[in-house]
Amino acid sequence: MSERVEIPELGAVGMARYVWRQLTSMRTALILLMMLGIAAIPGSLVPQRITNAIGVRDLYASDPNLAKWYDRFYLFDVYGSPWFSAIYILLFISLIGCVLPRSLEHFKAMRAEPPATPRNLSRLEFHHQFTSNTDALPVALTWLKQRRFRIKQESGAISAEKGFLRETGNLLFHLSLILILVGVSFGALFGMRGEAIINVGERFINVATTYDTLSFGKLTSEKSLQPFEISLDRFNATYDPKNNMPLDYKAWVTVTENGVSTKKILKVNQPLTFGSTRVYLQANGYSPVVTVRDSVGNVALQGPVPFLPQDGNLRSIGAIKVPDAVPAVGFVGNFVPTYQRTSTQGAVSAFPELLDPKLLFSIWQGDLGLDSGIPQSVYRLDTEKLQQIALGSVKPGETFTYSEGSITLETVVPWVNLQVVRDPGKTYALWGGIVAVLGLLSSLYGRRRRIWIRQVGDNVEVAGLAKNGVSGLEDEINSLVSALKGVK
Repeated sequence: MSERVEIPELGAVGMARYVWRQLTSMRTALILLMMLGIAAIPGSLVPQRITNAIGVRDLYASDPNLAKWYDRFYLFDVYGSPWFSAIYILLFISLIGCVLPRSLEHFKAMRAEPPATPRNLSRLEFHHQFTSNTDALPVALTWLKQRRFRIKQESGAISAEKGFLRETGNLLFHLSLILILVGVSFGALFGMRGEAIINVGERFINVATTYDTLSFGKLTSEKSLQPFEISLDRFNATYDPKNNMPLDYKAWVTVTENGVSTKKILKVNQPLTFGSTRVYLQANGYSPVVTVRDSVGNVALQGPVPFLPQDGNLRSIGAIKVPDAVPAVGFVGNFVPTYQRTSTQGAVSAFPELLDPKLLFSIWQGDLGLDSGIPQSVYRLDTEKLQQIALGSVKPGETFTYSEGSITLETVVPWVNLQVVRDPGKTYALWGGIVAVLGLLSSLYGRRRRIWIRQVGDNVEVAGLAKNGVSGLEDEINSLVSALKGVK
């Protein structure tokens, strides 16, 4: 009868130690890194509330059951979900627990002396033995110093070591991942990102109500917005007449900060800086300035309406919504800065500049749905419940009259899209990326090796050992032996 073996209980401390060792292992870190990449895939496939609220609304409208399941598993807010945050935090802890102890051990090894010369050098790789009637150790010492070996002198022998750069690069690469995670975390917690379209002659004030889209980090709010104003005085875009490609974008603005106004020029990749906040010139287009009158002659709408470019020649689409007209009307518009008509595509733009601007539209009547509380695109008009009453087109200065009113195209002004970004972790992520590249290069091209030289009387022995069997050591040994023999 076999005896029963009792396994001792780990206890709370033992269990905690076991869990920590499993979490901080390199295998666990790699698994978590792979899981983080897989977890980010739904964020690219499913519309996110923070960036595409209209896409989420459309999915609810087309398939409510599927949308409810998506919402239940936080697929509309992947990067803020509990399960994504859990993977992120576990990866952060795993990398710290895995890399920092190895880094300390590596630092100690770099400061330690090279290992003592083995008793039997003949067992090592690339062993050479020869006789010399001169003292070979000073020659070996000079040769090793010239090649920056760490040297330990012994009685009748020299121990040398080189190539810590490989392991250093490997550790730097993993430490840089921690730095990148810190940068991303800072951006997610304390950052903000917003966009706003302003027309020439208009002013942007850095308050939440002036943004078209605005998102904050988990620990920030509207109170963190820095006070400043930007007035768009003039905008100019230059295009190549041969291929219609853009050559330069330039916006002349008046910046007001702390009560002081200054004239500045805003260009692509030359942002305005307000402390930790940067304002970028991201895109541009045209806004037809229209006056819409209703059936009784009252002005129901007057001002610029931004249109969204669809191609490089700035053919743009847009919607002019006039809920205050009697009755309410909407215009589905197509604006072309340089009008040209083709047999296949109809009205197109031949050039991005305002050489022959024209606004083409269809007019719809009915409830525009602006009071329903459901978000709508400012560039599109839902015509499902509307009735089309007319088709028309106007050039600057022209008026089109329809049964329920009229529309006049007064002029056309450019608009620019300002991207306002505050990302306190961007610097950390940038340096993390740089360090990661440098660490990867060091780990790929670094070669850890050791060389020993011993002389007893006229007998000289040279041997070396390469970690992980890296190449190049044999050539170094042969060069050293040639130097000791006096062969050039």
